[in-house]
This record gives sequence, structure tokens and C-alpha cells, in this order.
Amino acid sequence: MACGAACCLLPALGLGLLLLAVAPAGGQSADLPAARDLTGKLLVAAPSMPDPRFAETVIYMVRHSADGAFGVIINRRVGELALDDLLEGFGLPRRQAERKMPVHAGGPVEPKLGFVLHSTDYTDEASIVVDRDFALTVAPKALDALAGEAGPARHLLVLGYSGWGPGQLEGELARDDWIVTPAPPALVFDEDLAAKWQRARALEEVAL
Repeated sequence: MACGAACCLLPALGLGLLLLAVAPAGGQSADLPAARDLTGKLLVAAPSMPDPRFAETVIYMVRHSADGAFGVIINRRVGELALDDLLEGFGLPRRQAERKMPVHAGGPVEPKLGFVLHSTDYTDEASIVVDRDFALTVAPKALDALAGEAGPARHLLVLGYSGWGPGQLEGELARDDWIVTPAPPALVFDEDLAAKWQRARALEEVAL
């Protein structure tokens, strides 16, 4: 992995503040119709996606409101690191947790920030609970819980995120850059990344 073991990651407080800024609690804002709220859905890049950074990507949408949108790519693995090395990179004590953790690129925005998308059998004060199946927690908290065998059963570590300003995502949807699908946990946490984009496209819903 190009960034090295420590990954130059920021402390948990900074990540928590970022989450509050880009993913306001309460989901959609009052002026975004519920039918167009993509929170908890997948954005699947259309074959005609013009932005090479998002070619054949699948994005889990953590928040979507009239103020913007926030999600993480779930099918771009960039390497793996020992869990202890990740903890040390966040300034936490090593826990003799030498097992390897796959690391994924969550998007082009703030690539040194870390998040864990995971099942809801684990949450804490640093978590955003999206729905009954998914939550997102700042990486230091979730990784420390995993090292202590108290973390979520299903999890995906990402660096960076994908973000849109007000109206930006809606414009991309109008250009048919994205396909909107449900987000079954079996697909989101599937380790067969090579097939994830095609499998997600097969779930296509009626275009919004």
C-alpha cells in the first residue's frame, strides 16, 4: 500500500467532526422528497460514466439530503495492513492484533481519512446508523473494537470518501451517470470485488 503502515491518518476527533459536517444527523432534509433520498442505496457507475475516477465503481450512500451527499466506494481494494499497524497509525496502542485488514479506497475526497462501513451488531457514539443493516464509524473506534474482539461481524475499511454538493448528484443522475440499486449486505460486504460491479448492475431499480 503506497501510503505506508501508518497511512498518515488523522485522529478520531477530526474524523468525527468531518462526519458531522458532511453527513448531518437526521438523514434527508425537509425539502428533499423521500422518493429521491438515496440514503442506504447503492450508486453503481453506468458503463458511460465520464469520470475515470468512478469507472465501474459501486458506492454505498451514507447520507443524501438537499445539502449534499456522502458515500464510500465499496469495490476498490488498494492493499492490506496488519490491524496493529492501523491502530498505531491512528495513534492508538498496539493490541497484538497481527491479522491483516483489507483497505479500500472510499473515494477521491480526503483520502487520508478512515471509516469503517459495518453491520449494526456494533455501534458507539462515533457511529452513524444508516438503517437496520449498515452503520459507519470513524476508523479508530471501530478498529480498536475489532482488535478487542468486540467489533462488528461484517466490516469494510475505507480511506477517503465520495461527496457531492447541493444538487450535484442530482445533475449526475439526470445525465444517467449512475444506476441506483438496493444495497443487500451480502453484496456490500462480499470480498469478490471483481464481480461486485456487475452484480450490483443486475439489481438496477427504476431510474430516479
